[in-house]
Amino acid sequence: MELSSADVTLSVRFYREVFGWEAVFDPRPESGGYGRFTLGGRAVAGVGPGSGDGVPSVWNTYVATDDAGVTALKVRAAGGGIVCEPAEVFDEGVAAAFQDPWGAVFAAWQPGLHRGAEVTGEPGAFAWSELVTADPRGCDPFYASVFGWSRGDGGTGGADGTDAIGGPDGDRVEWRVDGRPVAGASAAWGPLPPGAPPYWLACFAVEDVGEAVARIVHLGGSLEMPPATTPAGRTAVVADPQAALFAVVGPREATG
Repeated sequence: MELSSADVTLSVRFYREVFGWEAVFDPRPESGGYGRFTLGGRAVAGVGPGSGDGVPSVWNTYVATDDAGVTALKVRAAGGGIVCEPAEVFDEGVAAAFQDPWGAVFAAWQPGLHRGAEVTGEPGAFAWSELVTADPRGCDPFYASVFGWSRGDGGTGGADGTDAIGGPDGDRVEWRVDGRPVAGASAAWGPLPPGAPPYWLACFAVEDVGEAVARIVHLGGSLEMPPATTPAGRTAVVADPQAALFAVVGPREATG
């Protein structure tokens, strides 16, 4: 994951208080002020300034690839677009940004010295990626052809179906690699105003969703969707003080 921020100083201060992250920046002038958020000294996400005045802050989702150039060819062949052509980032790796046929922007990373997040699934670290889209099943062929993802079921949602996001009734797709869940797509995991393009939602693990939401709001963020049960765990969608959407995900509830 990577935060493109309109105010990096503000972002660093906010996420330090929310997740306990520190920020380490590349001292090379040609890096453009790019850095990494760390948790206990381990990289959890990238951070850097946005592309210019008036461009909103946003969390970007990266998918690992063996060859960013080949991924770009697959994106074009499947009807997607190229936002940023594959480009080397020093000796760290090769980055590229794309847009699916419905308008959702995502990125790809061909690892060099930097292989991505060094910690996942722990409180304060990356937990899940969900494509918020009005047509989850319609998106499936595109991402399957680009990344080779296979489709599993959409998860089970809440036990009574009332306080749940996603479910087994065709409103959600879950993608897998070698049988392991890697991402999902749903119309219900985040706000999607009429006419707005779909987007990838970054989800971060927390110990207590309610406590995390209260802290986020206290620090100037906002609650966009209240806590609900998802296949990933108890989840709430929030925004930071610069309106960058993300989600906080609690531990999965045990089933008896």
